Parts: sequence; structure tokens; C-alpha cells
Amino acid sequence: MKNKRISALSVLLLWVFSTYAQQIDFRASAREVVAVGDQFRLIYSVNGQASGFRSPAIKDFNILAGPSQSTSSSMQIINNQVTRSVDYSFTYILQATTEGTFTIPPASVNVDGKSYQSNSVTIKVVKGNAPAQQSQGQQSPAQPGGEITQKDLFVRASVSNANPYQGEQIIVTYKIYTRIPVAEYSITRTPSTAGFWAQDLIKDMSKLNQYRETVEGSEYVVAEIKKEALFAQKSGKLEIEPLEMDVVAQIQRKASRRGFNDPFFDSFFNDSFFGSTYQNVKKTISSNKLNINVKPLPQASRPADFTGAVGNFSISGTVDRESLKANEAMTYKFTISGKGNIKLVEKPAITFPSDFEVYDPRITDNISVSATGVSGSRTFEYLIIPRNPGDFKINEARFSYFDLSTGSYKTLNTPGYSVKVGRGEGQDGTLVTGSTNKEDFKYIGSDVRFIKTSPLNFRPAGTYLLGNMFLPLWIAIPPFLLAAFLILWRNELRKRNDLALMRNRKATRIARKRLKAAEHFLKQQNQDAFWTEISSALWGYISDKFNIPRSALSMESVNEALQTKNVAEDLIAQFMDALNNCEFARFAPGEKSRAMDNLYRQAMDVISRTEQELK
Repeated sequence: MKNKRISALSVLLLWVFSTYAQQIDFRASAREVVAVGDQFRLIYSVNGQASGFRSPAIKDFNILAGPSQSTSSSMQIINNQVTRSVDYSFTYILQATTEGTFTIPPASVNVDGKSYQSNSVTIKVVKGNAPAQQSQGQQSPAQPGGEITQKDLFVRASVSNANPYQGEQIIVTYKIYTRIPVAEYSITRTPSTAGFWAQDLIKDMSKLNQYRETVEGSEYVVAEIKKEALFAQKSGKLEIEPLEMDVVAQIQRKASRRGFNDPFFDSFFNDSFFGSTYQNVKKTISSNKLNINVKPLPQASRPADFTGAVGNFSISGTVDRESLKANEAMTYKFTISGKGNIKLVEKPAITFPSDFEVYDPRITDNISVSATGVSGSRTFEYLIIPRNPGDFKINEARFSYFDLSTGSYKTLNTPGYSVKVGRGEGQDGTLVTGSTNKEDFKYIGSDVRFIKTSPLNFRPAGTYLLGNMFLPLWIAIPPFLLAAFLILWRNELRKRNDLALMRNRKATRIARKRLKAAEHFLKQQNQDAFWTEISSALWGYISDKFNIPRSALSMESVNEALQTKNVAEDLIAQFMDALNNCEFARFAPGEKSRAMDNLYRQAMDVISRTEQELK
């Protein structure tokens, strides 16, 4: 009996020591050799329940993601011996940017109240592609299936406020999320905005706002393809239907790059630049539907002169003169400024003296449209002509609006103005004004024009056109010019009907225009716009020159088209290299100033040389 108790106690002690007395191992690991531009993992692993992880200062590499934490645990019983292990790992995804040998300092972590330090990691960065190193148990990337999934590409609609007041400004944004290269897109169905007054906030579709965003653990390239400000014209539940669009994306046929198993980076960087091939795939995608619950404006305390203005506004008024004579003109104007439905602001009711002749106001809008919405000012300018002398009073102008910040109505007033009108110098004189809108009137009290007394040119008697010796020539010239015009126009129409010929003739001019725009963006260091214009110039030149649809463009079709025209092999290789460099650099993160300049010169050279070869 005593021996059994000793055995049970021994087993218990073995379990306790094996569980709690294990040796803590905190280790850092990464590839020893990488190439400039490569992405790789830096992993910190510890065989204990870790907390308080403190990363080192990583200065020589770009941090693309991390640290991401993962945990695993296991327990084994072998020959009555119990072993239990808990493993924590912290993973970074880094990118090499500069050649050289760099050392990443140790990290630290707490396990059971004690602090542990990892080893330092030395990484050699070489020029060109470094040999891929595949760690144990690491699987090579899955082969692409030639289809676009919902996780690869989707479009999403969002609204700044789903419960606005009637007339309140809300902003609806449509974003496309992609993990694969997108060649082109087109919106096939614009959502109906029935019940809203809409204002488009994106003026230049060639300069889309692009950035990166993480959704459910995956990183996407995001572009805002449509953004508009909406003002509800009625209350109740309103619905905005989904936006539909066609997208042509490039799908990888096969992947030859090994040793990096990350779907996001594989889709962007495992492209033809590294030996893979792509095919263009067209897909129709649609956004989600938006439901807007519009609240009615409160009826309580609503001013009688309220006309529907909602937002935050201010008002100012001026007159150009306060002393004048009868039948002279003056200008009275007031300006409403602020943010809200400024374009829907109506003129307020103003009472003028009965002795004043008042013309309808000229309305001038100074509206600013930006990503944050619609703001600006609306100016009402009245032309006033006092008909009788005397002292008069122009009453204040009242403007009422619903203030969103306080949820109440506010009324603004311009000051009143006293106008002194003296006796005029007759009622038949021509009216002369300074700041008057002269399109409204020209004469008052005058409808008689004087006889013209300037010298007249007379033709001598007996001079006839039929007796001119050049008459036959003048008669023959118009039919000759008409016939020549018809012949030239007919030839031009025949050429214009040949769409392939027209695209071929315009290919070089359009490519040079895009390269000129790329040069402008290069000077401004506008990287996203630069890559877009360079890519459009290269791919667009091939599409127009050889009459290849954009959806059929690929590396293989470009190579085949150039070979068909007997273009030199070295030039074909340079053109393909330019396309590869452009597609890689367009989606790769990091500093690309030197690459931009080199690629611009390369694109100029290959397009010019190709044009000379084709002649």
C-alpha cells in the first residue's frame, strides 16, 4: 500500500515538473538571404504563455504587416509521463529595400512574470532575386483557378449618416476592394437616387483616391470609384439600389514563385515580373443596398419664412450707394454662405419702397465641391431705380434655416439701409450707372434715335458687276472649291468608317499625350497617377495600334502582335520588360522615385522605337 502511494506521488510530481519546470525558449527566425523588393516573414516564437511582447526597432526594412499573434497548445502522456506545451508566435511581414547586411535587435516577452529576450537576426539583402528558402511544413501557394472570388474583388457602398433630417447633406461612397490587378472597370448601372437631390463629388475620374485597407484580416487595395452628396427631398424610408459594374482583372494562370504563402501578397507580387503569366477575366459585381430613414423637420417653432434650408449658414448684405438722384441706379445684394443644401436656397421676401423700381435678382453661385461635401455661397443681387426723390428705408432681409448642430430653427437678418434720393436732372436723359447689370435695360424715357450724319460712300453711276472682266473667274471658283471639298470629305468619311485604321492613326498621338501627363505627375511626385498614365500609355498603344480589345490584352497577345509585324526581337524584349516593370511597380508599396524616372524614359524609348519599326 505504501509503495502504491509513493508511485502515485511520483507521477503527480513528474506532471508538475514537466508542466511548470520546462525550459523557456524565445527564438527569432527569418530568411538569411533576401533580394531587394522581396517580402519575407520575421517570426518570434516562445514555448510558454507569453504576454507583454515588446518588438525591436526595425529600421532597415519596410513593415508591411504585423505583429500578428497566434497560439497553439498540446498535451502528451507517454509511459505515465505527462508533457504539456503552449507555444506563442508573433509574425511580421517585412520588405527589403536596400542592399547590405542588417541586424534586427532582440525582442522581449514576459512568461510567468519573468522577462526573456530573443536572439538577434542577421539578414543579407542582395540585388536581384534571392534563392527562395522554404521552411519545414510550409506549403507552396495554391494554384490560381482562373476565377475571381468574392474575397478577391468586391464593391461596397457606405453612407455617412443613415438617419438624416429632410434636406440634410449625407455622403454616399462606393469603394472597390481588390487583391488582384485590375486592368479596367466601367459602371454599368448607376443607383437611382429618387427622392434625393444629388451632387457628384468626384470631378476627375482619372485621379481616384486609392489607399490600403484591412477587411476581416486581409489587406486590400481600395479605390473610391463614386462619391456623391445626397439631400433628401422628402421624409420616410428611402432606398438606394445597388451599383453594378464590369471589371476586367488579371488572373494568374500558374505560379512559379515559392517560399511565400500569403494570398494577398501572392496575388499582387507573384505576377509576370517573377515568371508567372496572366489572363484577363471579366466579372460583373454589385454593391450592397442602402436604406435611409429620413426624419421630417420639426413643425414646432418653424418660422413663417422658412423655405427648406438645412445646414449651417451665415448672411451678409451690402448696398453700393446710399445717396443718389432719381432715375439713377443702385445695387443691393446679400450673400448666404455655409455648408448644406446651399443650391436649394431660395430668395427671401424683401419689402422695398413703392417708389423703387426693382428688377428680379441676379443669382450668383460660388459652390465648392470636395470629398467632405457641398459648401459655398449664393448671392442675390437686386438692381434698384428710385423714381422719386425723398428719404427711403430698405428693410432688413430675413433668412431662416434649420441648424443641424442644435436641432432647431434659426433666423438671420441683414441690416436695414437708409437711402437718400435727390431730384433728377430731367426724365428724358439716358441712364448711366456704375455697377448696374446693363443687360436689364438700356434706355429709360427715350425712344427716338437721331439721324445719322456721318459721310456715306456712293458708287459712281454706270458701274455694273456684269461688265467686270474677272466675273467668269469668280463664278468658276465656287463650284471648283465645292467639288474639291466633296472629294476630300468623301475620302475622309471612308477613312473614318475604318475603325481599325482610325485607332492605328491615333495610337501614337494618344500614347504621347498620356506620356506627357505622366511626366507632369512625375514632377509632382504623384505616384498613383503616374503609374496609371504610364500603364495606359503602354497597353493603350498596343491596343490601338494592333486593334486588340482591352479585354483581350495580355503578355502573350502583345508578344504575338509585335512578332507578326516583324519587330526586332530585342525591341520586343524591351517592350515586354517595360510592361512587366510597370505592372509590378504599380502595385508594389515603398519608395519608387527612381523607378518612376527610369520607367518613364523606358516607356518613351520603346514606344518611339516601335513606331519607327512599324513604319
